[in-house]
Formats: sequence, structure tokens, C-alpha cells
Amino acid sequence: MTEHKRILLVEDNANDVELILAALDEHSLANDVAVANDGVEALDFLRQRGKFAQRPRGLPAVVLLDLKMPRMDGLGVLRQMKAVPELKAIPVVMLTSSGEERDLAASYELGANAYVVKPVDFQQFVNSVGQLGCFWALLNEPPPGTGSKRLSS
Repeated sequence: MTEHKRILLVEDNANDVELILAALDEHSLANDVAVANDGVEALDFLRQRGKFAQRPRGLPAVVLLDLKMPRMDGLGVLRQMKAVPELKAIPVVMLTSSGEERDLAASYELGANAYVVKPVDFQQFVNSVGQLGCFWALLNEPPPGTGSKRLSS
């Protein structure tokens, strides 16, 4: 059996979190998903601080990152992740409702590995998230060391 790798979902919309978790669950991928509700929480998770100080060690195999969020948006998270050597190799998939060209360009310019516009149709949404999860959490080989490093603040 293939080992499931941790996914960090960064999403401020509770309905979207529920849908994404349901979609991952439909593909048997929801057992190791951490949820951060904004960019500040995402960085706290990655750095094992704040409410995530006691989380299990290791980094996620992939970050599913919303773009438009309060406190710190997805581009801010991406910018900070790519500036930290221990975090910059973690694949980041922008999972957003924005199809704006400037958001797409900025995401790739800052180092996003993929950019996916959330489909409006429920079944298409479930299928898209399931395919993302299967690829990044099951098929893709994560960067060396992401399962065991603890980062300091």
C-alpha cells in the first residue's frame, strides 16, 4: 500500500475547507491533512509554532494554498516559503477562485508549482481536488528531509 504523505491545506473559507476535505476523503487522502485558515497560520504550521507547536514533526509533501485570505494572502505565504531554505523545496499548488492573469503570473514568478482555479461545478471540484491529492500526496516524491526536519522560529 502506498504511504500517504501530509498535505497542508491553507484556506479561509469554511465551506471550501469542507468541500476539499470531502473530495480528498472520497479519494482516501484525508487522513493526514492539516488545515490553516490563513497565511499566518500556514507559516506557524510550517515553523511548528503557535497552535501548531506540538504538531508531529516533518513538513508536508504539498501545500494547497488559497490566494485571497485575511491577515496574509497566498502570495505572501509563497514569498516567505521560498525565502527559507528548508521550506522552498515544498511543492505549492495555488488552489484559488481567481483566474486573473496577474495572480497567475505572480504565483509562478514567486515559485508556485501549479495554479488551479477552483471549478464552480461540485463534481468537477471534487474530481479536480482528488486528482491534485493523488498526484502530490501519492505519486510525487517529496524533497529529501521533509519528513523529519523541525524548523526553528
